[in-house]
Amino acid sequence: MSGSLTAGDRKVLLAAGAGSLLLITLSVALGPAAASETPTTYSAGSGGAKAVYLLLHEAGYPVTRWEQSLRDLPGGADATLILAEPEGAPTIQERSALEQFIEQGGRVIAAGASGGFFLPEHRVAADPFAGITWKRLSSRSPSFITRAASDITLAPQAYWDAEDSALPLYGDVDAVDSVDHALRIRVIKADVGRGEVIWWASATPLTNAGVSEPGNLEFVLACVGDTHRRILWDEYYHGHHQSLTASLIDSPLKWAALQLALAVGAVLLTYSRRSGPIVVPAPDSRLSPLEFVRTLGFLYQRAGAASVAVDISYQRFRYRLTRRLGIASSASAGELERAVRAHANLDDPAFVELLRACESAREDPRLGAAAALALTQSLHDYAVKLDLFRGPAKESA
Repeated sequence: MSGSLTAGDRKVLLAAGAGSLLLITLSVALGPAAASETPTTYSAGSGGAKAVYLLLHEAGYPVTRWEQSLRDLPGGADATLILAEPEGAPTIQERSALEQFIEQGGRVIAAGASGGFFLPEHRVAADPFAGITWKRLSSRSPSFITRAASDITLAPQAYWDAEDSALPLYGDVDAVDSVDHALRIRVIKADVGRGEVIWWASATPLTNAGVSEPGNLEFVLACVGDTHRRILWDEYYHGHHQSLTASLIDSPLKWAALQLALAVGAVLLTYSRRSGPIVVPAPDSRLSPLEFVRTLGFLYQRAGAASVAVDISYQRFRYRLTRRLGIASSASAGELERAVRAHANLDDPAFVELLRACESAREDPRLGAAAALALTQSLHDYAVKLDLFRGPAKESA
């Protein structure tokens, strides 16, 4: 099988290369940015939350990433769950598990309008225009949180639409409702069972850019609690799942696997189109001609057709001799003998007798094998003497 590439093989490889380049381009263009603006602990961008996560870890807080469903939450006693603007909404089972976590003594910090959907009591209204810019918020009620930070800065993307369902901690003093002149509450705290819920209008204090604003770090530490509380930072609703299959699907590895599969398919397609033999054919044995001769001899012997062998040899001898001498192929034995004497300088009476013996033997069904062999050998000897085998070799050349 030839090792060189054909024109069709090159076309297949070029198509596979173009497909791989297209996949790489699409993965770069459509894939997630290296520094995501989502408040996730894996992002070092301005909207990420990696700085606060590392700060809590270095400060001795038992903080871990939670990459499982809320149905798998541990007991809520002495535990804090952070839901920083989660993506999506919880199922009924997940909401029930979260409520049980709070009632057992857990604390939940939910940020953003999406975080309000996880709370047992949903009183959140979106405020997208106010959340375009960061605003300075003042404390509205005395608590251990407002004592730690009297003022905070965040992007007020939503507000708590209730008067007495929770304790208002921070509000927007400049954003007064035009109807009932009520302040818009941006941070609340509510007791549920033995636990508590703290809701923020946005996750700005948790972000890498927002934590440096005055009062924001103190506000975060007060909401989180002391260093004895276990902190579970949710990443499940940011797309980071603990299962290996889900992690591989969310990672760029799937694009590399797709490109590898495309390359393997191109190689298989290229070599499957070969037209040459897959198995090298066996070389012909040098004994094949001899085996054919023996087989043919046994066939004549069993059929008693010795005269046929003489006839074949005699016809071949006459054909070459008449072509060499340039006479008619129907010449008689005497004419052949005279032409041989004149042109080949062969004056041998036995030659004429051999020709006449072959003429009579070719039609004798009772001819023996020994006689047929003697006549055939004599014809071969005269063919060598007259050099009858040289002419065909020249013609074939």
